[in-house]
Amino acid sequence: MQKNRFLKLSISIKSRGRFNLEKKSNLRSPYQRDRDRIIHSTAFRRLKHKTQVFVNTTDDHYRTRITHSLEVAQIARTLAKFFKLNEDLCETLSLAHDLGHTPFGHAGEEALDDCMREHGGFDHNIQTIRIVTLLENKYYKFSGLNLTFETLDGLIKHNGPVYNLTKFNDILGKNFFEKKINFQNSPSLEAQIASISDDIAYNSHDLEDGLKAQLFKLEDLKNIPVLNSVLEKHSKKFKKFSQDLMLREIIRDIINEMVKDIIFNTIKNIKTNNIKNINDVYNSKYPIVHFSKKMSSFDVNIKRFLKEKMYHHKKVLQKTSYGKKVIKNLFIKIKKNPKKFVNINVIKKTDIDRSICDFIAGMTDRFAINLHRKLK
Repeated sequence: MQKNRFLKLSISIKSRGRFNLEKKSNLRSPYQRDRDRIIHSTAFRRLKHKTQVFVNTTDDHYRTRITHSLEVAQIARTLAKFFKLNEDLCETLSLAHDLGHTPFGHAGEEALDDCMREHGGFDHNIQTIRIVTLLENKYYKFSGLNLTFETLDGLIKHNGPVYNLTKFNDILGKNFFEKKINFQNSPSLEAQIASISDDIAYNSHDLEDGLKAQLFKLEDLKNIPVLNSVLEKHSKKFKKFSQDLMLREIIRDIINEMVKDIIFNTIKNIKTNNIKNINDVYNSKYPIVHFSKKMSSFDVNIKRFLKEKMYHHKKVLQKTSYGKKVIKNLFIKIKKNPKKFVNINVIKKTDIDRSICDFIAGMTDRFAINLHRKLK
């Protein structure tokens, strides 16, 4: 009974379609094709040299955007499998959600948004949409990857329904989606799972990277709810095993606790809100996939802790401040002679500033640094 109920909440294996009509594949579902297009895209490949927290020139063992995206996909598939949802769609959304990130992480995004202040600004989520609809060119008949409407809907609503379309209109153009997307509907459960898996992945793995970088110690985590009980469980192992091995065990337990919490709380939400089918999901006024109060408190506390101890740490800020400087200088230098860097046909399709923005946003950390040095 419960399995059938979950099945009715899933996005259908049969897609509503794509903007550009294509022949169906006998070998792959529409969402498998979407996933494969993401994996084979240039933007996805570049994520291996884009900052997660530590600028990519720092060390080979810290996470990059590509390793983060793979970890999000693994968590999302686990949750999707439990709820009998569309695993391929969950994986696609997880792999694609960070395609629009600039070099140097959120610091780079702030710098590029500042450069584009008079031209619609910059938003990495909307940049993801630009990439998959306009910038990836691998087909004769259309620009972009021509992803399914379901995938586009999930990427657009990575952070929930969209009520203010100003930035979308400024960055993409008015009625870009030709009324194929209902922005104010809640996202699918697959999209909600991809989004919460993003939180689970970066909360736990940023914690691991911060500890490895010695920006803080395990003892500093003892006052955080949920973490304190996990640490207590492992306290007797402190003298027997290396910190690296203990750290892996602790991070694994943290992820497990968050995943279990999502499962139990989502089942509760489905029952409480009488969610019976996919239309109930779309019409729900509240997220269905989210943490319990206890785990939400942990989520808030761990984010606050990481912001204070890691993202705002002197060592991290030095690198990200340099990243901001690189991006702003690149924008100024390239704007003096844009045709030297940006294809003239690309410039004709959009304004010069947006073309420069696309070019810089697509750079890896090291490409941006090398070009910056070359243009000095």
